[in-house]
Amino acid sequence: MSTSRRFDLAVIGAGIVGLSSALAAARRGKRVVVIERDAQANGASVRNFGFITVTGQAAGDMWRRARRSAEVWVEVAAETGLPILHRGLLLAVRRPESVDVLEAFARTEMGGECRLLTAGELKLRQPELATSACLAALWSPHELRVESREAIPRLAAWLEARRGVEFRWETAALAVEAGKVATTRGAVEAEAIAVCPGDDLFGLFPDRIAAHGVTRCKLQMLRLADPGFRLSAGVMSDLGLVRYAGYAALPEAAALRARLEGEQPGQLAHGVHLIAVQSADGSLVVGDSHHYAPTPDPFAHEAVDRLILDEYEAVFRGAAPTVVERWTGTYASAADRTVVVDAPASGVRLVMVTTGAGASTGFAIGEEVVADLFGGARA
Repeated sequence: MSTSRRFDLAVIGAGIVGLSSALAAARRGKRVVVIERDAQANGASVRNFGFITVTGQAAGDMWRRARRSAEVWVEVAAETGLPILHRGLLLAVRRPESVDVLEAFARTEMGGECRLLTAGELKLRQPELATSACLAALWSPHELRVESREAIPRLAAWLEARRGVEFRWETAALAVEAGKVATTRGAVEAEAIAVCPGDDLFGLFPDRIAAHGVTRCKLQMLRLADPGFRLSAGVMSDLGLVRYAGYAALPEAAALRARLEGEQPGQLAHGVHLIAVQSADGSLVVGDSHHYAPTPDPFAHEAVDRLILDEYEAVFRGAAPTVVERWTGTYASAADRTVVVDAPASGVRLVMVTTGAGASTGFAIGEEVVADLFGGARA
């Protein structure tokens, strides 16, 4: 392939952050090339829930980015024909301490468009969640569910066909300097470069990544057979209130965490909380767990899957449906930051989402990075 053409922006990595940066630049009329070492996106961007989560994100930039990213997902879905499978969040809880957290959250700016449902109101909206143990639920209108393994390839194909973005698949970036990317298929010249490595900690700029304290998080995921009902929204539970910073940072969350440490120590030890979303064929994507290491082992452990399914069965009526698919995923993680945007060279940005919220915040981050590189207002 000829590399004589000079681009305005070269993006390294075809995950959601890379594609978001490419979209933001293409919308400005920039000439964009995406360089991806694999034949297709195969990392966290296609292994997640496809659940664009707004409510529960950390206050401030994370919540703002999630709101903006959800807007762009709606725009992209309309332009690409990508189905939005369901909308909204139902966070059903079964402890008085959890109700206290939900009530406190509802009083914040982030909870302004949400609604606290009684058990009776939840039964009308989603009867499968209205078990005898359920005390209340938070309804949020903001969330979207897409099928990640379909959405990411479709977004890339649309960027190429309709936005003029050039893709160089099966091409590894070997080195980056101002204005140039050395690849396994020759040099690529560009005014600006966005390095979006996902959870690759040891490829490009490993010293800069290490300086930000980035490691990897491994998660276990399940697909369950069609349960015979349809979800009107994504589902979460009490465990999410100590996992998501928008809830966990509230003073009321301390009492809930103390109770969970006594009642569900296994789930807390393995970073288990519940998200359940539904696919077009009726099957449920359910997870997940969190284990941290620079190179996590690739194995899924049955005991961890059982902890996830135990929480599913505590939230829904009856035993969990048959597990039809299992997989692990990894994403970049940092203890003290949600996003890394570094400038290792002039006109070069290293961009990593370090909290597992790439699908939920990536479009906004892409806009910010492109505005940083080329100037002009951010969305």
